[in-house]
Amino acid sequence: AFLKLPSESFKYLGWCDIEEHDVRGNQLRCPRVREAGPSEEELFFGGEEYTLKKGKQVTDTEKWQKKLQENWENCAELNLSFQDLGDLYQVENFKRILHRLIRVEKLWLVDNSLTDLSAIRLPRCRELNVNKNHFRSFKHLPKIPQIQHLSLAENNIMTLSGISDFRHTPLESLILKRNPCEFQERYRQLVFSSLPNLKMLDGIPKLPEDCSPPDIRCFFKVCTIL
Repeated sequence: AFLKLPSESFKYLGWCDIEEHDVRGNQLRCPRVREAGPSEEELFFGGEEYTLKKGKQVTDTEKWQKKLQENWENCAELNLSFQDLGDLYQVENFKRILHRLIRVEKLWLVDNSLTDLSAIRLPRCRELNVNKNHFRSFKHLPKIPQIQHLSLAENNIMTLSGISDFRHTPLESLILKRNPCEFQERYRQLVFSSLPNLKMLDGIPKLPEDCSPPDIRCFFKVCTIL
């Protein structure tokens, strides 16, 4: 049976009642985003033919009704963690939703096997958590000009290249724990010198020794002739 969700924040969605549990809509913290997957026939056709076939089946009215029902544009706080994006159509639908989050301020995308969201822009996002993904560079993060708190723990960021792109943002807190770049020499000094507005790194406030510029030394081989 399809019922209205009891929580006001989910008033635009429907609720599928599953027997033998007492979970209610207002208890959901990270709902999974799912479209009905392609049928066996559609999978058989595959590729462009499947896309064309699917496009003919959905009318403009249905698309508009679906857009009104989702209402992602007015979402201010959203948790889309643990989506288990195992198929291409799931990834595409997930990114389609991210493109529509024009007013989101707090967003959690933990453990989604994400590698590149550079085409996504989140103009109002102040807090972003993308822990436990597969990002390899700061360049692969979404455009987040208003970011204040960014968590990137347990990704695969090798170097600090690209971190200066956040220099002109109001970024105050950054978490890079369990990334390879954490083992770089003078790691904290390099981060704070690149981000002068930063107040906290990996849960530790800015310390006096973090304020000094990185120690740049030139080593020369000297041959002394006696």
